[in-house]
Amino acid sequence: MSSKLLLATANKKKLVELQRILDLALGAERIALVGLGDFEDYPDVPETGLTFGENALIKAREGARRTGLPTVADDSGIAVDALNGMPGVFSARWSGEHGNDLANLELVLAQISDVGDGQRGGAFVCAAALVLPNGREHLVEGKQRGTILRAQRGEGGFGYDPIFLGDGQSRTNAELSPAEKDVISHRGKAFRELAKVIAKEVP
Repeated sequence: MSSKLLLATANKKKLVELQRILDLALGAERIALVGLGDFEDYPDVPETGLTFGENALIKAREGARRTGLPTVADDSGIAVDALNGMPGVFSARWSGEHGNDLANLELVLAQISDVGDGQRGGAFVCAAALVLPNGREHLVEGKQRGTILRAQRGEGGFGYDPIFLGDGQSRTNAELSPAEKDVISHRGKAFRELAKVIAKEVP
C-alpha cells in the first residue's frame, strides 16, 4: 500500500514531476502524492521568507499542520548574476503578476539585454523541505548553473526553462525531455536528495 505524502502546491506540473522522480528513486507506487487541489478551501500561504529555504519550510509546516500528512514543499527560481541574484524568491511574480511565465521571462530578458555574452551567467535554485506531523523537519537544496540566452528556445518545461542553457548542455531546459531535465535540473537534484530522507521518514 502506498504511503500518502502532500506536496504543498496547486501546480499540477510540479506534482507530476515529483511523482516521476520519487517513483524512480523509491520504486513505483511506494508514495502516493496529493496536492493542495485535493483539499477544499485550503488557504493561500504567504511566502514571507527571504530565502528559498525559508519559504519551503513555511509551506511544508503549514501543510503538515493542516492535513496531518507528511508534507513536502519547494521554493525555486532563477538567480541571474547580472541582476545580483534576482529575481530569486520573486521569480514567479517578477513581472508583478504571479505565475505569468511569459511576462516574467520577457522582463528578465529586457533587464539584461545590454549584458555581454560572457556575463550572462545564472543558476536555477530549488530548496525542498519535508515536514512530518511529529514536527521533524528536513531541508535540502539543488542548483543548476548555466547561461541566460537572448531568446527563447524550446516548447517544454515551464517558467524560465526556454531561456536557460545549462552548463555543458547544447539544448535549453525547455528542449529537453522530462526525463533528461530531471537528471540535471535544480528540482531534480533537490528532490532526489529529499527522496533519500523520505525513504527513511515515511513508512
